[in-house]
Parts: sequence; C-alpha cells; structure tokens
Amino acid sequence: MPTALLSVSDKTGITELARALIERGWDVVSTGGTARTLREAGLAVADVSDVTRHPEMMEGRVKTLHPAIHAGILARRDRRDDAAALEEHGYRTIDMVVVNLYAFHEAAAANAPMPDAMEQVDIGGPTMLRAAAKNHAAVLAVVDPLDYGRVLAALDNDQARVTLARELAAKVFRHTADYDAAIARYFAETATAAPVGSTFPDHLRLDLEQVQPLRYGENPDQPAAFFAEHDPPHGGLPSLRQLHGKELSFNNLLDVDAAVTAISAWTGAQRPACVIVKHTTPCGIALGEHAADAYRRALAGDTVSAFGGIVAFNTAVTAAAAGVLSETFLEIVVAPSFDDDALDTLTRKKNLRLLALPPHPAPPDELDFKRVRGGFLVQHRMRMTFPETAWRVVTDREPDSREMDDLRFAWRAAAAVKSNAIVLARDARTLGIGAGQMSRVDASRIAVMKAADQAADLKGAVLASDAFFPFRDGVDAAASTGVTALIQPGGSIRDDEVIAAANEHGMAMVFTGRRVFRH
Repeated sequence: MPTALLSVSDKTGITELARALIERGWDVVSTGGTARTLREAGLAVADVSDVTRHPEMMEGRVKTLHPAIHAGILARRDRRDDAAALEEHGYRTIDMVVVNLYAFHEAAAANAPMPDAMEQVDIGGPTMLRAAAKNHAAVLAVVDPLDYGRVLAALDNDQARVTLARELAAKVFRHTADYDAAIARYFAETATAAPVGSTFPDHLRLDLEQVQPLRYGENPDQPAAFFAEHDPPHGGLPSLRQLHGKELSFNNLLDVDAAVTAISAWTGAQRPACVIVKHTTPCGIALGEHAADAYRRALAGDTVSAFGGIVAFNTAVTAAAAGVLSETFLEIVVAPSFDDDALDTLTRKKNLRLLALPPHPAPPDELDFKRVRGGFLVQHRMRMTFPETAWRVVTDREPDSREMDDLRFAWRAAAAVKSNAIVLARDARTLGIGAGQMSRVDASRIAVMKAADQAADLKGAVLASDAFFPFRDGVDAAASTGVTALIQPGGSIRDDEVIAAANEHGMAMVFTGRRVFRH
C-alpha cells in the first residue's frame, strides 16, 4: 500500500485530503497536531513514532529526523540495493509528503524577539520536503493546500502524476528558498552586526515573487514582469486594487509608483492634494478645497504635459472630481478610494485605469534598490516627511506667513521631482517645474518657461531647489521673474555669495539642511 506522510501547520483541507487518500487505499502517517486533527475527524492514522520506532523528543523538536523517514522518502524505486537496504532495516517507502512550514514569516513580520522567532524555524519540514522534491520521480512533494485537489486527480492518471510531481518539486524548492531567505533577512535586520562604518549587513537577499506578467518593458522588444516582495510595505504597489481599465504596463507601474511617492508627502494633510505625473516626474501639484479643486489647480500648472498623465490624490475621488477628470485624456487615476458616483462617471471611459491605493509614506528603514551592471546600489528610501527642526532663515528678511506656507509646499513638491529640480509655486500650487536637467540654470529656465506657457504671474511666487545653488546666478534669475522667497538645502562653498544676492534683491531664503536630490 502506498504511504503518505502528513505534517502541516496550516490545517486547511488536510482532513479532506487524508480521507480521500484513505478511501483510495493509502496508509497515512502523521505527526503531533496534524494526527490529532485527523483522529478527531474519525480517521485512522499512524504516528511517525510507529514508523521510526522512536518516541518524539524535546517537545516535538525531533520526530521526523530519522533514517526510517528519510530512507523511505529518498529510496530510488528502480534500485535493487535501495530496496534491499529498506528491507534489511524494516523500513517502508513513503510515496507522498504533505508538509507546510512553521509560520516564520508571521513571527518576523511581528518583530518577534530572537528566542521566539527561532522557535518558528522549521527544521524537519524543509528537510522532508527537499528530500521528496529531490526524489520526485517516485514521491509527490506537496507544500500548498491549494494543490490538494490536483494531487488527488493526478493519482488516477499516471502521465498527469509525472507532470504534476515535477511541477510540485519546483514549487517546493522555491518555497524552501523563500523560507530560508526570510530567516536570513531576519538575522540581517535584527541579529547581524553591520560592518564598521556601514548601516547595512554583509549580505542582503531579495525575496521576490512574480505577481503579474507584463506585455513588455519600457519598449516593445523588452520582455517584462512585475515581481513583488514577500512582505511588501503597506501602501506598496502589490497592495493596489485595480477597479477598472486596461491591464497595467511596465511604464504605467513606474509612473504610478512616482505618483504615489509624490502624493505621500501630503498623507494626513487637512487639505486635499493632487499630483499629475508624466514620465515619472510631476508636471503639476496642488492643494485645494476639495478633490475637484485640487485637480483643476494642479492641471493649471501644465495643461499640455498633463495629457495622457497619471493623476494621484490623497483623498477620495468624488463625483465632482470625476466630472473634471473626464474632460482630459488620462491614463490612470489612483486614490485611496472612489465614490460610487465617481466610478459611474469614470468607468464610462473604457481604457482609463482606476486604482485604489492608500498613499502611505514608505517606512523610514525601507531599502531602495537601483540596478547597475553586475549588482545593486542600496540605500534607505527617501523620507517623504519634512520636519523643520533644522530649517533656518539665512537672509536679512524672514518669509512672511504666506510665503512660508508656500515654501513648505514647494519643498515637498521638489522632493518628488527628478533632479536637477526647480519648483515655482504660489498659493499651494505649482506654477512651473523644471526637472531632470544637466544644469540647475537650465532647470530654472524651463520652470520659468512652463509658467509663461500657462500665462502664470510669478510676482510673489516662491522657488524650491532640491540641491544648493552653486552660484548666485540662479538667485538673480529668480528675482528677475518676481520670485520673493527661496528654499534650498544650503551647503555650497558659495553660500555667502548666494545669501548676499538674496539680500540685495530683498528676498527671503530658507536653508533646510537636507538635500532631496532624486537621480
């Protein structure tokens, strides 16, 4: 009679599987809590100790780590010497191993202390699974309750069984690799001392799972897919819900990430905020009295670039906002939620993608990876929070209250713009944005040009620069347009010249002490 060994922490479907196996004439061997669950269901199962002829030890820490188990799993069915060895020692073959592992992921996610986390490190389970997967020509290795039905169906079809056994073996090795990666990551984050002078451990391992094949990458000749972290942060793209529209593309996901990052600067803000993104950088940002007002004001910053853009909100999309949004061709709207009337309006646009995703800022210790040839550059993700403890006014004139509010707004906006970044703003909306230029002067010129294209009056506007002004010419140029206050990190060897220029023009300038360069 064939034998199945069942030992699971997740009891979903295990009683039904065991009953179906027994009805097919299988012997079922089980351990601890699994055996108890099966017996309570009225099923006759043998204990592992009946097979090993050795009692469980150390509160169950040692029960399946025995030659009677592993010889039965690993025995090659076409080798007479393997069969003779089993007979000599009185061991039986084991033809199916159904195991899922202790809940280490949950312990790590809960930041369990080391002793508690180590109790959730499974030893016997991965060992049995790997042995079964290695010998998949003869043994079915089952790690996922979702596969139980497929396993039972394959028992009645030899060819299907062969195909499924190989598929399940691959799944086991992926599963145990992910499990080991989670343990290694836990040690890296909580137990492994970083090298001297570094905040990072010696080794980092990525634990990624494909969640969505993509039509292509940045260009049609580049194959692509979306891989997600095993435990993505709250508000990460794996947690978005698509409510309507075409499937998301590679470039769509890049733009959505940029839009959600930008709008996260206004998480929890009292006023609705809207960001319009094109090619991963904002072209318009604004606060408003309500969602529709915020969108209109953001759109006014660059009506041309907004065509085909991605729009993000920090608040629910209302029917009024939907009415305004529907007037422009857009690719995506992403928001924490959509009112029912808003969905009725926006879903009339067949291809418009509607995404529900709360705009939470990234955790302060989240790692940011940038791929380079042969490796990864790793940093902590930029903080989209903006404490003012290090801010200082460096000019003779201090900003008035209206200017200060606009400087706060412009600084948050600049943190979302690709460098070199210059943001012109007034009354909590962007008037012109210069992004991604090789020189800060060119970024300033583009920002002014964008404002002129929209016939925006820059008198009394403020300017934010994501990095310091290396020369006074940027301040002189800003003054000539009507800008009255500036905000920048400071830190240039020519800071004194830049401050003097601002004083000559009667401008106010704030140093933040923090650069928000986005390469």
